[in-house]
Amino acid sequence: MSVLCFFKHLTLIAFLHAVAPIACLNFNYSQFDQNDYKTIQVTQNTSNIYWGAIQVTPDNSRDSELTNSSGRAWYAKPFKLWRRGRGVDPITASFNSTFVINISPVGGRTPVGEGLAFILTANSTVPEKSYGKWLGIVNEKSNGSSQIVALEFDTVKSYPEDLDDNHVGLDVGSIYSTVQLSNGKDIRVNVLYDGQSKKLSVSIAANETEEFIPISEIIDLSSYLPEDVYVGFSASTGDQIELNCVRSWSFQGEDIGGQSLLWVWISVPVVALLILFFIVAFFLYRRRKSRQEDPDGAYPNIEDHIRSSTAPRKFRLNELRKATGNFNPKNKLGKGGFGTVYKGIWRNKEIAVKRVSKKSGKQEFVAEVTTIGNLNHKNLVKLTGWCYESRELLLVYEYMPNGSLDKFIFSDDSRQDLTLNWETRLSIINGVAQALEYLHYGSQKRVLHRDIKSSNIMLDSEFNAKLGDFGLARTIQDEGKTHHSTLEIAGTPGYMAPETLLISRATVETDVYSFGVLLLEVVCGRKPGNQNEEDTDNGSIVNWTWDLYKKGRIVDVADPRMEGKFGEEEMEYVLILGLACCHPNPNYRPSMKTVLQVLTGEVEPPQVPLERPSFIWPAMPPSFSKLEYSTTGSQLAPFSELTGR
Repeated sequence: MSVLCFFKHLTLIAFLHAVAPIACLNFNYSQFDQNDYKTIQVTQNTSNIYWGAIQVTPDNSRDSELTNSSGRAWYAKPFKLWRRGRGVDPITASFNSTFVINISPVGGRTPVGEGLAFILTANSTVPEKSYGKWLGIVNEKSNGSSQIVALEFDTVKSYPEDLDDNHVGLDVGSIYSTVQLSNGKDIRVNVLYDGQSKKLSVSIAANETEEFIPISEIIDLSSYLPEDVYVGFSASTGDQIELNCVRSWSFQGEDIGGQSLLWVWISVPVVALLILFFIVAFFLYRRRKSRQEDPDGAYPNIEDHIRSSTAPRKFRLNELRKATGNFNPKNKLGKGGFGTVYKGIWRNKEIAVKRVSKKSGKQEFVAEVTTIGNLNHKNLVKLTGWCYESRELLLVYEYMPNGSLDKFIFSDDSRQDLTLNWETRLSIINGVAQALEYLHYGSQKRVLHRDIKSSNIMLDSEFNAKLGDFGLARTIQDEGKTHHSTLEIAGTPGYMAPETLLISRATVETDVYSFGVLLLEVVCGRKPGNQNEEDTDNGSIVNWTWDLYKKGRIVDVADPRMEGKFGEEEMEYVLILGLACCHPNPNYRPSMKTVLQVLTGEVEPPQVPLERPSFIWPAMPPSFSKLEYSTTGSQLAPFSELTGR
């Protein structure tokens, strides 16, 4: 759409707002008394007005009457939140509400429970059996389907996905918070909603000098609430009790109504000029911010950069919000350095959606889409789509039912379903090796992964390994080039080759080193720095394994959960291969082609010294007797069950 058309569209919106302007709806209660029952409605038998406050769950000397209770208080007149426009999007009102709440223990006793909430709701009636964790907002039957938006002040960790026992949350149609943050018990709260930008902001002050903003979210309330809503408060207690009261409350809202034609002729030109001014200011702001976020100009326009590649399909934000239940914490699969992954259902198909960090993940988002989007291999996680909308960076992958490898090899649980046998571990090692060999030698352009580790290896329903998370990956453009220079140190401590800190460069050899560490992890079932003091004081899985190799006991590193059910010669070959990959001198590390030849029994494992060589830089070149571990050497029988099961 051209700038002129865009301007005409905004002018039309301005006209429609002009013919339907707003008249402010105000009320202000500095405190409450019995006369306020005329305008403040409360749930009978559970909520009252006395002692200068709304007692949403009442102060009662008999504690037994406070348990498992829920109540509501609301302004008697409904508030018109939005109305349908004339051929354009709904016209949504803005509002500003400030209130002081007090959540306190009964008689100073702890623990307390459950909490209080500021609500906008289609139905003012408190649901049945909405006490306890439901906070008087919904009940078990209506959770997830009610027309209600709530700002909760929760004092109990009610379910596993809850953040903690003292937090603020924004709930949409349910009691599952989309935003959470710890808070105090006696606070002043300001809720500000901009009907134009759809931005909801919440600020909290525990006293006159300390203020913080736990919530600043873009949310279209017209998508979740009807045109007319009630504003008020709900609260509940459970087996544990507390006193939930509102000491003061003010509200300034927009009640959308009509106006004279004279106002139209006056307001339209003014609004049009203001819109033009803000368009220019907006574009200048975006241009300046783009330069701040991307000073080198590498990605001035994310969408143009992505579309210039052969990236997969683009999703709409609404599609992915619906698929993940608005990024419901119950659907959270895990969290990494660049974002959080959620399970979703899209067109009756399971997907995994990564919500990339807005602050630090822009470059990683582009790298992932433009790198893995162009690759196709059975041992790479398949990227099925992406989304860049409303400053949200989202990546869509095929769903891996068994999750990441680390939860199996590092689990303290001895259950059989979490213990991988030797054949499965060997198959995983082989799968990762095939993926890396493809990246280094099989794809159109050489790709360096730069972050190979167990948490980036995903397992499908048959425990086939798939390498994922290409946020740090880089493509080598020049044919024949073997490295990628970088200003930042990329990777994960424990997996990084010793030369990485010195040369500031990623190479195929640094990828091979990380693979070697991963191989040792899979066999040993231990993290890079998780050795027992009885075994070693060297502090790394590489040093520990090399020490036992020197003592002739290298097989002792095998994960005891396998109960010795493996061939010792086969185990020794694999471990020696891992040490070769972790050689301090990058010139002596085998290529991934050679690694695969060793795993398939085509060649013997490379020879490694009994003592771990010292790291020396610049690295010494290989001696004339050092071969590339290519196709020389005796033929070995292939290792057992290397293909995907």
